[in-house]
Amino acid sequence: MSKLTRLMAPVPIESLDLSEDLDGRNGSNRGTGTHPQIAAQHDVDALRAWLARFADKKTTFDSYRKEAERLLLWSVVELGKPLSSLIHEDLLVYQRFLADPQPAEHWVMKTGRKWARSEPEWRPFAGPLAPTSQRQAIIILNSLFGWLVHAGYLAGNPLSLSRQRQRKAQPRITRYLDQDLWQAVKTSIDSMPRETDRERQHYFRVRWLFSLLYLTGMRISEVIGNTMGGFFGRTDTDGEHRWWLEIVGKGDKTRILPATAELMIELARFRRENGLTPYPLAGESTPLLLPIGSKQRAMTRSAVHLIVKQVFESAARRIEDDGRIESTERAQRLRAASAHWLRHTAGSNMLSAAMDLRHVRDNLGHESISTTSKYLHSEDDRRHKDTEEKHRLAW
Repeated sequence: MSKLTRLMAPVPIESLDLSEDLDGRNGSNRGTGTHPQIAAQHDVDALRAWLARFADKKTTFDSYRKEAERLLLWSVVELGKPLSSLIHEDLLVYQRFLADPQPAEHWVMKTGRKWARSEPEWRPFAGPLAPTSQRQAIIILNSLFGWLVHAGYLAGNPLSLSRQRQRKAQPRITRYLDQDLWQAVKTSIDSMPRETDRERQHYFRVRWLFSLLYLTGMRISEVIGNTMGGFFGRTDTDGEHRWWLEIVGKGDKTRILPATAELMIELARFRRENGLTPYPLAGESTPLLLPIGSKQRAMTRSAVHLIVKQVFESAARRIEDDGRIESTERAQRLRAASAHWLRHTAGSNMLSAAMDLRHVRDNLGHESISTTSKYLHSEDDRRHKDTEEKHRLAW
């Protein structure tokens, strides 16, 4: 067995030094065709070729590298075989491993902090994966294997025999904030201190972030990945000037979102607090959300998630302080919430207010907008009016 199996713990993929029996050059599932589509001769190089397709999408790249790296390390450390020799039964064992990575000292990071990949304390897992995370891992790996087969590197996809019956969709969305909890969040934000310059900046940033997430239904990745240059105005068929926000969203799909009067008021407040003109200029590169200080750079996904969780925690403490019996349960629900709950909350409120289902679909980007929709200005105008009238923030 290779020297890697004698290490105290797995190492990041960029630090791997695999022997010939583990690097995949002679893997039993290697493609036998005469016209491979990639130059890779070893498993690590094949994974790099696959990951290179996502190099300009950091969140996707990090997620895909994590899952490919975990499987490769598990294969060589636990099974003593290259990734390109894995068979269907191996993947069944791996799925159980994801639910409880053992031995933990080899696979799971110590609690208390997230270790950098260059540090010896780094591990591939932060803990056991929840069922939803397990399913997502297998979806990503299935995509990896399918691509390697298509590229001629592998002869077959060992996950192709594991196609599961499609799960029934949940009858309703449950991860959202009801009106009382949403009001508690707004009240908590409105009570934030703003005595110092830093407190004021933080308050207006939080207020703008929650306004943006709720009124547009945007994802966190869309907030940090787009700029204020996406705002534009145009006159509708009734001669009314309306603002829009064009973003690039999930799957690199472009959509335009109604920027309601409420949203533009919050934008102007946020921009003035940061020394900017009330409304963006055409082509402006200013990120939609700014860090505190003078630097106009995009914030990280983790930093934005932390802001949201801190607001939820503050609101949860306020709920607990009222002393009612049901307060503890409601506070716990708020603590379990994430930024994505705001997206569901936005969608739920749009539908509760009897907005046209097609308009909600287009606002949230659940389906791609057809190429011809760019010419359907009257339909867009009706969507803007519907959103303006029926989806209110009401600070």
